Amino acid sequence: MKFPCRLDKFLSHFAEVPRSKAKIGIKRKHATINGEVIIKADTQVTRDDAVTWYGEEITAVGERYYMLNKPEDFICANSDEMHQTVFDLLDEPMMDKLHVAGRLDIDTTGLVLITSDGDWSHKITSPRHQKYKVYLIETEQPITDEMCEQLTDGVMLHGEKSATKPAIVEKIADYSMRLSIYEGKYHQVKRMLAAVDNRVVALHREKIGTVALDPNLAPGEYRPLTQHEIETISS
Repeated sequence: MKFPCRLDKFLSHFAEVPRSKAKIGIKRKHATINGEVIIKADTQVTRDDAVTWYGEEITAVGERYYMLNKPEDFICANSDEMHQTVFDLLDEPMMDKLHVAGRLDIDTTGLVLITSDGDWSHKITSPRHQKYKVYLIETEQPITDEMCEQLTDGVMLHGEKSATKPAIVEKIADYSMRLSIYEGKYHQVKRMLAAVDNRVVALHREKIGTVALDPNLAPGEYRPLTQHEIETISS
């Protein structure tokens, strides 16, 4: 939200009330700015103003950016009737304003970015911006040089009309590799390994663009991104 803004708009956004109800409450003297009762809905509010609504202080929460170390068995959704979600691991205000920037499957672990900034997340997730996602993979079958070459060049996925974009492949051991891609097709990593006659048995995301998973975060833990991380990943 841009500041300054109208009081009724401020209350609608940060107190999560319909704008029509905010206007009525303001007219009935239930809102204050810096201790002064306000009765005009179009009164301007700045980010530094102290606003109360029915006696409760309303905080202007700016755009938020977090990294989470996602454990297994959590899904990247705001709510789900059958599974726990990554948002069950967060303790933040106005959770409904947050979303995942680049989802992971329920059995995939590692770096998840969560934000309230839609423009920022689009820059990260859109293939046009070519933000590489780096995955650590354990496979069912030994990894051959031929498999690595195929993945590097691009492979045809079942049901797709064109091959995947070239990937960056690093073989670590017979059954483990690091794969970097900037596309975001459905189950792409698993489908890419299937296309070279192998199967993923464990998948962990280590990095998105310039932001690497903080090694100090245990599974299920999260922290705010630094200003440097926020700016460099979206540049």
